[in-house]
Amino acid sequence: MKIRVLGCSGAIAAGFKTTSFLLDEDVLIDAGTGVCDLDLEAMARIDHILLSHSHLDHVLGIPLMADAVMRLRTQAGRPPIQVHALPQTLDALRQHVFNGVIWPDFTRLPDRERPILQLVPFAVGERLEFSGRAIEVLSAAHTVPAVGFAVDGGAAGHWVFTGDTGPNPALWQRLAGLKLAHLVIETAFGNDECELAEISRHLCPRMLGQELAKLSGSVDVHITHIKPGEIAAVMAGVNSLTTAHRIAALEAGRVFGLD
Repeated sequence: MKIRVLGCSGAIAAGFKTTSFLLDEDVLIDAGTGVCDLDLEAMARIDHILLSHSHLDHVLGIPLMADAVMRLRTQAGRPPIQVHALPQTLDALRQHVFNGVIWPDFTRLPDRERPILQLVPFAVGERLEFSGRAIEVLSAAHTVPAVGFAVDGGAAGHWVFTGDTGPNPALWQRLAGLKLAHLVIETAFGNDECELAEISRHLCPRMLGQELAKLSGSVDVHITHIKPGEIAAVMAGVNSLTTAHRIAALEAGRVFGLD
């Protein structure tokens, strides 16, 4: 089992794409602009998309990908791509994306009986199964209903993605019961913008340090969702933290092995 980082930036610029991770060949975790690094055949192999929340940088790839692969999947007789998310996130997609104004409704195209997309709700705490691979839906604390994900790597431990989140005691309570191989956690703002981080329910390095203090042991921690132009400021604050955990900035193209 492998997880490839397609995008992990908090915004776009040359060389920077927003959040998306590819589990093996058929499961996307978030669908930001990182999806565009996949060729058409690779996109057509994706059967499931798991969404952390409804913000544009995490969902933008869905409508464009659906349009791109519809002919290939329809001709091959493939089932709809299942989009898994909280009910509130799915409602946001229906109302604000697949509404015929922003984008055609691909939950009804090419026809109602066999659409290219199917919206499937989940709940926090649910354990999803995809051909023997288990992914738990974790809580997140953001400005909209949001979640994170824990991919069960068996003996290798869990790969955990927090999603966009501010301080979140419920997350650390759950992670205390899991064996962690990797923790992918956001830190969207530098310490000079901690007030903005609090308002937008993201983390800054100071807040990150307070959160990681709740995690026992020594874990590989990967910082995601840094905006282009903010990497130096954010990582300066992160690198100043005193912690037993091993922390580094996440980069697109990284592949995590969970075997």
